[in-house]
Amino acid sequence: MPMRLVVATNNPHKIDELRPLFPSHELLIPLDLGLKEFCPEENGKTFFENAYIKAKTIYQLSGMPSIADDSGLCIEALGGKPGIESARYGSNGGRLLTASEKNSLLLSELVNISNRSCAFVCCLVLYYGKQRFICVQETLEGEIARSPKGRGGFGYDPIVYLPQCGKTVAELSANEKNKISHRGKAAQKMASILSSLNLED
Repeated sequence: MPMRLVVATNNPHKIDELRPLFPSHELLIPLDLGLKEFCPEENGKTFFENAYIKAKTIYQLSGMPSIADDSGLCIEALGGKPGIESARYGSNGGRLLTASEKNSLLLSELVNISNRSCAFVCCLVLYYGKQRFICVQETLEGEIARSPKGRGGFGYDPIVYLPQCGKTVAELSANEKNKISHRGKAAQKMASILSSLNLED
């Protein structure tokens, strides 16, 4: 059954990726509901905790079933960083760095490091009231490239190389990315769960 779901983000890149992955449902963002100041404090220690905070907060504000995504890039040689700090990496509490600046920073931190293994992680939480929620988490494994390549996607996509594709994530088409990405796989799994879920139970 088609549903209206509020996605707990005002990030246009995330919503553009998610909408085609939920073709049977209407995805709204906080701005669609007049919630201009949606900015919950993401003080969790895991992707799940932050996604849960965002999903529960937007549910409490809207009264509608809500989906939140928390995602990031985990680099093995950096002990899993930037991880849950991916959006804020390098800011040190000040101005948020641009995607290009964050990519340059990470590449500088990995100079002369041979272990380039990394993984994108996406945790999706559907919150539908009275402490009822569903969580799915998926990954996309790859390697940190030596330099940025490609103009597609966003964020860290230009520096994550996928050996199985022979391309960086930023060089994939939108359809290619949605089939294999961490967010694409998590959304496909969540969409399958939604198709059999009765939110009125």
